[in-house]
Amino acid sequence: MRNPVYAAGGVVATSHPAAADIGLDVLKNGGNAVDAAVAAAAALAVLEPTSNGLGSDCFALIHDGTKLHGLNASGWSPQALSADALAAAGKTEISPFGWDAVTVPGAIAGWGELSRRFGSMDAAALLGGLIRRFRHGIPVPPTVAANWQRALEAYRLRLAGDDGRIPGHFRHWFDHFAPDGHTPASGERWSSEDQIRTLEILSSEGFDSFYRGTLAEELLAFSRETGGYFSAEDLAQYQPEWVDPISIDYKGYKIWEIPPNGQGITALMALGMLSQDDLAAPDFPADIHLGIEAIKLAFADTQTYVSDPAWMSRSAADLLDRNYLRSRRDLIGSEALDPSPGTPPRGGTVYLATADANGMMVSFIQSNYMGFGSGLVVPGTGISLQNRGHNFTLEVGHENRMEGRKRPYHTIIPGFLTQGERALGPFGVMGGFMQPQGHLQVVQNLIDYHLNPQAALDAPRWQWLEGRRVILEADFHPSLAAEILSL
Repeated sequence: MRNPVYAAGGVVATSHPAAADIGLDVLKNGGNAVDAAVAAAAALAVLEPTSNGLGSDCFALIHDGTKLHGLNASGWSPQALSADALAAAGKTEISPFGWDAVTVPGAIAGWGELSRRFGSMDAAALLGGLIRRFRHGIPVPPTVAANWQRALEAYRLRLAGDDGRIPGHFRHWFDHFAPDGHTPASGERWSSEDQIRTLEILSSEGFDSFYRGTLAEELLAFSRETGGYFSAEDLAQYQPEWVDPISIDYKGYKIWEIPPNGQGITALMALGMLSQDDLAAPDFPADIHLGIEAIKLAFADTQTYVSDPAWMSRSAADLLDRNYLRSRRDLIGSEALDPSPGTPPRGGTVYLATADANGMMVSFIQSNYMGFGSGLVVPGTGISLQNRGHNFTLEVGHENRMEGRKRPYHTIIPGFLTQGERALGPFGVMGGFMQPQGHLQVVQNLIDYHLNPQAALDAPRWQWLEGRRVILEADFHPSLAAEILSL
């Protein structure tokens, strides 16, 4: 276990040391926690492209010292992109590669909205330190280098045509992220003139450039030339949405998440089901069984009912109804379930956290989805476009069916913990559909098992995959795995 880190003047925690350092520089130069979060998010977008990028979505929870605020900066699908449009083109599934899964990237709009409402620095000040350092190249960490190489191999396999050649609209990914056919090795310095140019445009034109300026024009031109669906209105009319965070009481604490279209409600539902259970230890088989079964039941509901709120037949309040969650808890017995959704009453990612000396705290998450995303890179910009639309369904009548100007079910979720009026702090994990499961286990580690924050994150985790398939991290004792398999 690693020792916890303490700091009196502020903190920035990210998955990349240089991004954390850039955020800390902002704090040292008089910026607040939101300024540091935006600077670190921009740094991660270019330093860890295997998980996020300049064409990502983001979500954030911001505690201003008094109140918690939520920002949903997930993008909507273009007006011209829908299940019916794909069906008319003879398509029976949403490919994760190419334009069919590309929604409007919301991250840069999210950076701008955070800065406008809570920040104290403009885009030029926030991006200046990153541009200066990135121009000289920043070493690639081992994990990022390994994921980068895997992405190259996967794209070569999945994107090549019958003749073995890469189609023209995908060539830009290879030219930018694997020049000369190679990805950066561990320790090799990574820099990109195209991304530096994009950061400089954002510095001079502001974050709006992506939606109504030079960068918008270049994205639209690429879309027109290569069979995309975007119109100028899809970008210009897009706005992130300030939302009221949702929460559940859990053993004297409040756990907070962003409401749908995000899947944070999955973690809240599972915690709500277990709020009356006395838990023994993080490696106790009965505790793990309860967590797995609660998560399975929660996912059965959220993957049925969660979508863009405008299309949902059940509200977040319906899904978090205490009587309903109690009825779901009653389904959990001593054996593993193959759960189905109930009937509620009507009513690849980077995570970072920042805090400053004045009590402002930020829980922030940003992602392309499936690593680099769609495999499309806007020429001359280094902007890798996300493929969040792959989380839509084409199923007729489903609440998450693909429609124009609709946000899909979204996997990335920031978390926050309070006790009474006291803000305890942000938390989050990475990993697609693992995220609600990670939130559940981190909260239990903190509250039920009384671990410090670092130990709560370091503790080994389980992950439910589907049906009765569960995987355990290697630090669990083999006898524990055998006991769980017997359930």
